Amino acid sequence: MLRPLLFAAASAVILAACASAPETPDTSSAASSSAAAEVSSFDLAFQTANELVQAGNTPTAIQRLMQLVGDTSLTDAQRADTLYKLGTLSASPTGYDAEGAVEYFEEVLADYKLTAAAKQSAAALPGAKQLVAEYLAIAESSSAMRSEQFKALFNLGRHQDAIDLMVANDITPGNEELLAMYQIGYLCEDPNLTGRAYPVTDRDGTVRSVRFCDFGK
Repeated sequence: MLRPLLFAAASAVILAACASAPETPDTSSAASSSAAAEVSSFDLAFQTANELVQAGNTPTAIQRLMQLVGDTSLTDAQRADTLYKLGTLSASPTGYDAEGAVEYFEEVLADYKLTAAAKQSAAALPGAKQLVAEYLAIAESSSAMRSEQFKALFNLGRHQDAIDLMVANDITPGNEELLAMYQIGYLCEDPNLTGRAYPVTDRDGTVRSVRFCDFGK
């Protein structure tokens, strides 16, 4: 905004000289801006993911980082950091993908051994494997309640298996699971849908009536 004001205040002679003088492109500045743009796209994705997690929307944060992994401009270190972040979020209580977490950590260890994220993944992997073992024990237990098996399957990341069990046994999940299913995209707020409606309270207190997105279409 300052440049037009300075030009307006300058003399006509100076303006004419500026207009006639050839403009030399600043290639070093352009290259620097391009490099900054690449870095900022990576940083922006992480910033967005962190904000989503803080807002209570870990599933969408995971989806955002999954998009970032596909960015071919990432360096090995950036991709490793992204995979490690995906692993930590997936293994978290609101990530609902313990098996996915194990796969993310193992991918870092297999393909990016020389990165800082490899050490972090090696430290996190045993805990993620333990979570998987605990959830599998419940999911496969003949004495576990159907609602417990649903939660175990959902936390494992076997969402469709969990939903099939939920529908077949008329299970009503807790608000956290329902909210996650809404955030992931299994449940939708659409009056044209049919089937059973589930009340879910969003983080801001909004109460929604949601149904499975593929019912009634």
